[in-house]
Amino acid sequence: MEILNTALVDWSRAQFALTALYHWLFVPLTLGTSFIIAIMETIYVKTGKDIWKRITKFWMTLFAINFAIGVATGIILEFEFGTNWSNYSWFVGDIFGAPLAIEGIMAFFLESTFFAVMFFGWNKVSKGFHLTSTWLVAIGSNLSALWILVANAWMQNPVGMHFNPVTARNEMLDFWNILLSPTAINKFLHTISSSYVLSAIFVMGVSAWFLLKKRNLAFAKRSVIVAATFGLIMSVFTVITGDESAREVHRVQPMKFASLEGLYYGENNAPLAVFGIFDRTPSPYNPKAKEFAVKIEIPNLLSYLATFNPHAYIPGIHDLVHGNDAHGIISYYDRIKMGKIAIDALKEFQLARKAANDSVANASLKTFEENYKYFGYGYYNDPHKLIPDVPLVFYSFHTMVGLGFYFILLFIFGIIYAIKDKLTKHRWFLYFALWTIPFAWIASEAGWMVNEFGRQPWVVQDYMPTLSAVSNINQSSVIITFFLFLVTFTALLIAEIRIMLKQINGHKDGGTK
Repeated sequence: MEILNTALVDWSRAQFALTALYHWLFVPLTLGTSFIIAIMETIYVKTGKDIWKRITKFWMTLFAINFAIGVATGIILEFEFGTNWSNYSWFVGDIFGAPLAIEGIMAFFLESTFFAVMFFGWNKVSKGFHLTSTWLVAIGSNLSALWILVANAWMQNPVGMHFNPVTARNEMLDFWNILLSPTAINKFLHTISSSYVLSAIFVMGVSAWFLLKKRNLAFAKRSVIVAATFGLIMSVFTVITGDESAREVHRVQPMKFASLEGLYYGENNAPLAVFGIFDRTPSPYNPKAKEFAVKIEIPNLLSYLATFNPHAYIPGIHDLVHGNDAHGIISYYDRIKMGKIAIDALKEFQLARKAANDSVANASLKTFEENYKYFGYGYYNDPHKLIPDVPLVFYSFHTMVGLGFYFILLFIFGIIYAIKDKLTKHRWFLYFALWTIPFAWIASEAGWMVNEFGRQPWVVQDYMPTLSAVSNINQSSVIITFFLFLVTFTALLIAEIRIMLKQINGHKDGGTK
């Protein structure tokens, strides 16, 4: 029953991953700098000091450059749902399309409309109206992220829906359940707060460059203190939301949770892996395979973080594949059997309905509904293909977490040195701040790798695997467009970096008041 054209699936996944990863280079900077700009302009309006206006306008220029290029990649990303993933769009379009439509109609238009006032309205509208426009751009940007993240969260934890066996499509039952599911709330809060951290690092790093060059000192020092304060608050919030997100992953995606900790065998008092290096990629077929060459753990902490009980049982990958009766875990082998029953029952129901055989149709429908919970598993024969790339997920997760705590330390030092007016005396800190800029993006992209690779092979958790979601199109067209997008997106990224560097290098503030 498995789809054989795996190359088409792989190329379609690669193209979507390429677009998403490039798009996410621009989005977090938009989300965070919009609020940093709004804060800076608020200070200007409150104090009346012209230096804050100049600071705001400088960062607003960099925001505008990033915003324009981010929009271009985002449009392509949404089109790919129709071109490369038409089966997915058919299967869940009634649900997935709603937040995307709201994002376009409400959030994006709000953001775009007031962007014009914010960028071109200086000295044309009142201070109050301009400030309001700046805040509305920030709110609109983050509302756009809300609806996209709600759609993604639903794919991770599909709720508020019902499968219609007549049309073979999922239909929305409860919009508010989809919008306010714990998965959606935690995903939104964690993603935007981590984006704010990235933006704060960008502002602080660029400001550090000015301080190292001994240029625009008053401008740079004020930017550092705003960015470091904003970044520290958001870093702490990111830790809190990340903790909540991990608990939600444990509840609804136990395979992803086991993968991000490299937990192959479940246990009570499960330790948290602080650091680990795989000896080799462990084989699920060999239970004696050595998993880690090096591993540093904190006893009981994983059980506590996942359940608030340090002695709780945390299932491992082996438990999920082979089942664990003692802990009520149904094996992937059994789920595959029930999934195949559901698929066969759906086909039987549709044939019986066409033949007007009501008794067979009703019996088939009952069988289908009893097994639909594991519908997606029926596309597989080998349960080991339902295991994600564990080392990739593990390393991505620990890279994200490790960098997150490093960022907190950086912001603390930034605030202390800025308050004491000793930024220029600690050049080591300025170099750290400058060279931390790319690591902010590494942490952000690593988070998305955990999110997306960790749930493989699912495009909709438990209901639709990636191999059944892809469009039936010519593989060569996907390959050609992959490389076209690669060239185009790389050119856009290079153009953005060059334009930004030109703006930064050419900036001369000159003022102190």
